[in-house]
Amino acid sequence: MSTSYDVIVVGAGSMGMSAGYYLARQGVKTLLLDAFDPPHTSGSHHGETRLMRHAYAGNPTYTAMALRSDELWSELESVTGHTLLVRSGVLNLGSAEASGLKSKWERTKEHGLSVDYLTAEEIRFRWKGIRLPDSYIGLYERQAGFLLSEACVGAFRKQAAAHGAVILPHSPVVRIEAAPSHVAVHTPTAKFTAERIIVSLGAWFGFLDGFSQLPIRPVRKAVGWFEADETLFDHAEFPGFTFGWEGRGYYGFPGLKGSGVKIGRHDAGQPWQPGKAFEPFGTYPEDEQDLRQALEQFMPRASGRLLRGAVCKYEMTPDEDFIIDTYPEHDRIWLAGGFSGHGFKFSSVVGEILSDLIVKGSTSQDISPFSLSRFTL
Repeated sequence: MSTSYDVIVVGAGSMGMSAGYYLARQGVKTLLLDAFDPPHTSGSHHGETRLMRHAYAGNPTYTAMALRSDELWSELESVTGHTLLVRSGVLNLGSAEASGLKSKWERTKEHGLSVDYLTAEEIRFRWKGIRLPDSYIGLYERQAGFLLSEACVGAFRKQAAAHGAVILPHSPVVRIEAAPSHVAVHTPTAKFTAERIIVSLGAWFGFLDGFSQLPIRPVRKAVGWFEADETLFDHAEFPGFTFGWEGRGYYGFPGLKGSGVKIGRHDAGQPWQPGKAFEPFGTYPEDEQDLRQALEQFMPRASGRLLRGAVCKYEMTPDEDFIIDTYPEHDRIWLAGGFSGHGFKFSSVVGEILSDLIVKGSTSQDISPFSLSRFTL
């Protein structure tokens, strides 16, 4: 096996595997290294589903990237012949005065998105399983839905390999050395060199010397699947959803083949450090209580018995915006991290961005908001 490559991807989860695919597709000699065996349960991409939505509050680059990402998911479906994106629609719920919903509504008009503005009465009439106060409104994204996350990573892996990428699972990187002409990457058993590398370690940046100072905070997050009335909450009838309640933010998914309704909380969570024990679901009372209380408040007929629970990792930046930039003083090292619990939907376009930056030296997407220089290291 060769030890010299054009590009090495360190961390082959959602972003890294996507980048490996788009690089290999352009004829770049690519090596992907991962400490585990993607798709796996030690990162941020497991748990079956991730929302795919387009109307974004905050920086307008997110909506533009979401639309391009959607195109790329559809393209990957065509290439593989497998369903990766289920277009159930996504319903964003919140107080009519919520600044986030107002910003999302403005984005929908700017980009001509297929979004319905609904009153609480209209929502309750359309989806009988929802209970809302009259002060709430909803933005229903008809073309949105949810991605089958492990299937997406698996599809990227299969296609990357088909285009000649070398993928080495169970190969943790222990050291990276940058030289003027190349970068050396060390695993416990081998050394590889490349002209460029991409480091996309998710919540594991702190495990690698030289990267622990990045402003990325790993957080343990809990999600649960609850027994629900399938006549109301199956994906053929019910959309993915987000809602705000008492200063908290929640997201969730309709039932899929009897899975029950899946729900998670975007904020809160417990801090975690790479190498420390990762406590299973149920370790903390709020793992289930937080989720159940939200369902009882807004979707009481989806708050049945807990079918199963899971924990995953968020990788938070202070402003919850991404990091896509070169490493300070080493422009041969590209960083992709800090995806802050809302990045998976963008993994297709992030892979394309990284590939274009390396092959073409530029990208058509505006990544200026993701510069590392916005933080003081």
